[in-house]
Amino acid sequence: MWRVADRLLRRAGARCWQRQLSRPGPGSLRCSPVRTPGAAAARCLSSMAPAVRFLPAARSLFDEPVAITVQGLSPRQQVTLRTSLQDETGELFEACARYQAEDNGELDLARCPALPGGSFSGLEPMGLLWALQPQKPFRRLVKRDVQTPLRLLLEVFEGHGSPPGQLLAQAQHERVFLRDGVQRVPVREGRIRATLFLPPGNGPFPGIIDIYGTGGGLPEYRACLLANYGFAVLALAYYSYEDLPKDMKEFHLEYFEEAINYMLQHRQVKGPGIGLLGISKGGDLCVSMASFLKGIAATALINGSVANVGAVLRYKDVTIPPLGINASRIKVNKSGVANIINVLNNPLEGPDRQSFIPLEKAECPFLFIVGQDDHNWRSEFFAVEGSKRLQAHGKEKPEIICYPGAGHYIEPPFFPMCAASIHMLVGKLVVWGGEPKAHCEAQVDAWRQIQAFFHKHLAGTLSGTSSKL
Repeated sequence: MWRVADRLLRRAGARCWQRQLSRPGPGSLRCSPVRTPGAAAARCLSSMAPAVRFLPAARSLFDEPVAITVQGLSPRQQVTLRTSLQDETGELFEACARYQAEDNGELDLARCPALPGGSFSGLEPMGLLWALQPQKPFRRLVKRDVQTPLRLLLEVFEGHGSPPGQLLAQAQHERVFLRDGVQRVPVREGRIRATLFLPPGNGPFPGIIDIYGTGGGLPEYRACLLANYGFAVLALAYYSYEDLPKDMKEFHLEYFEEAINYMLQHRQVKGPGIGLLGISKGGDLCVSMASFLKGIAATALINGSVANVGAVLRYKDVTIPPLGINASRIKVNKSGVANIINVLNNPLEGPDRQSFIPLEKAECPFLFIVGQDDHNWRSEFFAVEGSKRLQAHGKEKPEIICYPGAGHYIEPPFFPMCAASIHMLVGKLVVWGGEPKAHCEAQVDAWRQIQAFFHKHLAGTLSGTSSKL
């Protein structure tokens, strides 16, 4: 994994393939908007030029696959396809792949494998999305305003040269986060700082609280995507947002208890219990909530910890100290990126046992989503030790789903893998782990598994999804 991360970072720093693919000059169609919302998103350079087709035509949910074809090419014509999008800060993410059209002049990414020399190779219908990488290194694609789409630009160039030949066609496709009819409701009640997403209709809907990690703020994109599938989801901030604590020093479970009660009292949230979904630090907060608070019917963790990490945790007369760390265990590679996987102490030894969250007190089932190439911490170890503790106390064995080649940031489907970025708690560039293709496959499957878990335990129905890995 170290070698993969190094290769990705060198590629991002050098921007080798970005330089190879010369950008259209001023006045070209490069930045022209899609003017007709229902159009098939194909605008070519001449009436005889090839045409790009998306299905669905104009827009799709970000976590849904999209079919891409190029029609009107010459038989067996060689072309280079490039995708790009900009986030709200102006950061550019790009991917490219080399293809050869079929005998009929059509290029269907579901049938035609990408040839060596691009961002990926082989039969990868969604490769031009999951392989997106930042033009500047150490950037992670995050959607802040979920009410606006991300606009994907696809360009078709003649040949496989360096630089490639003529720009033959281009098209835009909108990747949206809210299905029509989903409500976004800012919540500022008592101490709660959150956003509630409600599916269309009157409900009541199974409810979930969604909590992110040490980046702080109020990420909404996972919560709103989950609401598209019939859940009432509360994206909950807990620090570094508005009047909440500015840093991670001490957290009080009473704040999270207030959020649980808000959901249980909401007329559009189905009781008698709600679900919890947390990633990274949000994962161990969810374990603590399930262990001490009432009203929790199911808890899903994405690369979470069963020890309290990073800050003191308090609830009434209970105090759980953070798991100890040893900074001398940090390793730094040639790119200046830190590997922090061994920084945390063992929560089974010495005084650090006090940081182990008493999850045996929980009255709900657990789902552990584990990236086996997680380099933030040892997620699989935490899942296994949590399972041992639950079973030792006569509790139900949790479901543990492990994904080889997946790193720390297992996001909703088709978010590109982030190889390394700033860790807000550590204050350094750190490597997160993961092999891009395996990580993408894990995200697709984990998304299904999470929905099936919550449907089963919150709504009483099983969606019938199963692991394909």
